[in-house]
Amino acid sequence: MPNDPTSAKPRRKSRRRGRTSVPESSQRSLRYRHLKNPFTPQPIFSDDEVANIHATALRVLEELGVKILLDEARDIFAAAGATVQDDMVFIGRDIVEAALETAPRSFTQNASNPDHAVTFEPGALVFKPGAGCPNASDRGRGRRPGTLEAFRETVKLCQSFDVIHGFSPCVEPQDVPVHLRHYATMTAQLELGDKTLFVYSRGRGQVEQGFDMIRLALDLSDEEFDSQIWAATNINTNSPRMLDRPMAQGIIDFARANQMLIITPFCLAGAMAPVTVAGALTLQHAEALMGITLAQLARPGAPVTYGGFSSNVDMRSGSPAFGTPEHVKMQLGSGQLARLLGLPWRSAAGSASVTTDMQGAGENDMGLWGCLMSQATICVHSAGWLEGGLSFGYEKFINDLEVVQSLAELCQPTDGSSAEIGFDALAEVQPGGHFFAAAHTMERYRDAFYPPLVANLDNFGTWEAAGAADSATRATAIWQGVLDTFEPPAKGAERAARLADYIDRGTAAGGAPPLD
Repeated sequence: MPNDPTSAKPRRKSRRRGRTSVPESSQRSLRYRHLKNPFTPQPIFSDDEVANIHATALRVLEELGVKILLDEARDIFAAAGATVQDDMVFIGRDIVEAALETAPRSFTQNASNPDHAVTFEPGALVFKPGAGCPNASDRGRGRRPGTLEAFRETVKLCQSFDVIHGFSPCVEPQDVPVHLRHYATMTAQLELGDKTLFVYSRGRGQVEQGFDMIRLALDLSDEEFDSQIWAATNINTNSPRMLDRPMAQGIIDFARANQMLIITPFCLAGAMAPVTVAGALTLQHAEALMGITLAQLARPGAPVTYGGFSSNVDMRSGSPAFGTPEHVKMQLGSGQLARLLGLPWRSAAGSASVTTDMQGAGENDMGLWGCLMSQATICVHSAGWLEGGLSFGYEKFINDLEVVQSLAELCQPTDGSSAEIGFDALAEVQPGGHFFAAAHTMERYRDAFYPPLVANLDNFGTWEAAGAADSATRATAIWQGVLDTFEPPAKGAERAARLADYIDRGTAAGGAPPLD
């Protein structure tokens, strides 16, 4: 549940009266903040096959090499004993294995609100929203290029639902020049939210200024920032076997600052990767190992997560596909490879559908279940992702959250005690009777079942009389209500005020152009 979005006005009134109790509907959502996956991970390969994929990935790095476009990154590999020939780097397995020894198995990313800090480790379950979308889409305004207004709206939506555990760049604010964009996006996260933060790796200047803004807004000393994790970034390789300059520099800069790296090859079988599940995963694994190794060479012990976002393409059109059987199989295989390494890892849901329909729901649901069955630590694109990441859908976000919250409910312990079994209730109700008024029911009914966010459980007559609204229409009313009644966290304005002078001076100096 969100922080009671359907009754946000009463919540605001109760806050003014000085009440400290959390509304009943919000009490349930508080359980969504720190989730543990309750399911045994499901394998798709035998142990021998997993070992063979890992060994072949090491062979790829040793014999075929990786094209690395940043001089500094090649120098770091060369200093560690890798063979460098022009822009090709050949990494021995001994270098990789040494790096894996220093990669941490568990770490915590802090947030301005300590209740929203997130621990990343095998068995944890972290949901992140759809990210990286150049367009925004909703039923009222249609599909449109991303703007700062849309970016700020998505921060508000993510802040309002406890099952979303941190911010992502849901929408690209294209109306802000790229050399100044990081000022606006970081301000929005710090002003409108108090969850874990995201910083794009678009060059050293933007990364360092992003770190500066976090220190300023949260009033952190250099030591406090360096000794703890406050920011995360996603690193995508350029499959097959290439790492570009901004991504390589992002690995180095985040590692040296002790901030969180999510190393994520994006391998689409049949296009940027072999057409088979095992072949695509071998390439993904090799590229992830390369990124993890670079991070550990830059700073041993740097917080890294193993990323796996592999799926397939439609071989008729070449378009990316998500939520397919192959996508889920690759999630299961990625989980096995991550467990072989012992590292927390990132997977993703997502949808290729162009609108909020059954196709989009089914694709996203399959990806979410793939995350759970493979015991992914982080599930990115869990809500809102449309068109293979070309658009963030507001109604899609709300409808996807229904499933995400249901999965969070499955993470809650289920009590099998005698009190819960309720023999007295079984004895109280006579054959052919009902349990609506049983004492056992009356004691528990208020919080017995998950209250749907957007689903309608009325009968047909009642539904029709109320306007026959479908789930997308109901979702529109929900996200509009959340935005209309949104209240930023108590210290959000204070954090933004701390940044104002820094941003003014940075803007006057020309900002920070991205690295090509």
